[in-house]
Amino acid sequence: MTDRYAVIGHPVAHSKSPLIHAAFAAQTQQVLSYTRLEAPLDGFIDSAAEFFVMGGNGLNVTVPFKEQAYAFANVLTERAELAGAVNTLWLDDEGVVGDNTDGAGLVRDLQRHLSLAGLRILLLGAGGAARGVIGPLLDEEPGQLLIANRSAAKAVALAEQFDEPDLLQGCGLNELPAQSFDLIINATSASLAGDSLPLPATVWQADGLVYDMMYGKQETAFLRQAAAAGVQCRLDGLGMLVEQAAEAFFLWRGVRPDTAPVLAELRAGL
Repeated sequence: MTDRYAVIGHPVAHSKSPLIHAAFAAQTQQVLSYTRLEAPLDGFIDSAAEFFVMGGNGLNVTVPFKEQAYAFANVLTERAELAGAVNTLWLDDEGVVGDNTDGAGLVRDLQRHLSLAGLRILLLGAGGAARGVIGPLLDEEPGQLLIANRSAAKAVALAEQFDEPDLLQGCGLNELPAQSFDLIINATSASLAGDSLPLPATVWQADGLVYDMMYGKQETAFLRQAAAAGVQCRLDGLGMLVEQAAEAFFLWRGVRPDTAPVLAELRAGL
């Protein structure tokens, strides 16, 4: 019987995961099926449980169910524990395992362009998207990681959860220090609404890198804001999407696909 995988979310019709995993499977000669599974907003647990009872092998989890997937898993990886959310589920002898591949996906995409060691990094936002990438960013030994959020208290509380006071701090957007950053990552949803962020001019570095976890056919509002500030290297989150999927594929199948041609195909199709 063909191994079965799916992406579960609400809504999920827009998800590119089936295209990505079909490309990975063809590239690596893996025989599997991968579909979309839309669960009711109040029905994630039932939908995920039924998928596995009916012989499913693994699920990718997208919004708004990553926290529910964390509670659903019988076993959590260290990455999932740190993130407080799960985006990848699969079965093993102990039951349903939950992992979070978002941070690994971000780091792999960034490493196409620069080494993170020693960098001054500004992470914008203190929600689930930000929390999911802090651990993998810290693993790369940056020189500084500052979380900035509209609510300073939320940023400070998130930083304190990782117990790295010499390296990781939190502050409000209106409390940013008068310094530039080598790497600025937008983990807020501002670009979805086409909004810019209230950032002082001092944060931008012309030869630095700016990254928005959102993506689209055109540059996001945040990347346009960075361009106006003179930043030359600007990346959106499509690469992160492909890389986090590759990490999940590796966990499921034990083989790591080549992401470059898949990313190029997706980019051309936007």
